[in-house]
Amino acid sequence: MENQNEKKHKLVVVVGSVREGRFGPVVGAWVAEQARTHGGFEVDVVDLADVEIPWELPAASPKFAGDDYPRPAGMAALTSALEGADAFVLVTPEYNHSYPASLKAAIDWHFTQWTAKPVAFVSYGGAAGGRHAVLHLENVLTELHAVTIRDGLAFPNYFTAWEDGRPLDTGAAGYAKTLLDQLAWWAFALRSAREAVPYPA
Repeated sequence: MENQNEKKHKLVVVVGSVREGRFGPVVGAWVAEQARTHGGFEVDVVDLADVEIPWELPAASPKFAGDDYPRPAGMAALTSALEGADAFVLVTPEYNHSYPASLKAAIDWHFTQWTAKPVAFVSYGGAAGGRHAVLHLENVLTELHAVTIRDGLAFPNYFTAWEDGRPLDTGAAGYAKTLLDQLAWWAFALRSAREAVPYPA
């Protein structure tokens, strides 16, 4: 049996907000740093602000499924990153008790790329720290046959809780390690399962 430490898992950190003045890239960079320090991942950061994501999707049709879905050329790098990933961390703010339209659009343009892969969440916001956004994302990703990780990270009142690109909470790195340990376990388990047996459609 393959030791999960023998092969690093391909982790994609998705920065979900494209809003002007957003804080997401700061959080995303810190998460990526924690993942690289963890040692179990090859880390790729995808910032949705750099991706062409049309709001209008093609008409639903039985002939379009999985990789046959017609996507714009500007989305090719995102699709390739999601396809090759063993695991994901979605970095999201909370807008009006939910997550950004940019993140929903990026999710909706893809199907099989999420299937039987683990997804962890790092959120930030006001008093709730983005937890409402995560609750909605858990429902959406479950519908796409992803496996959501219970122990996420939430940063309430991020505007006063970070300094010089780092959270002031000294326990944050420890919480991140717990998240990444669980993500690595699931990445190994689900990758092994996908390699052994096709996921039932």
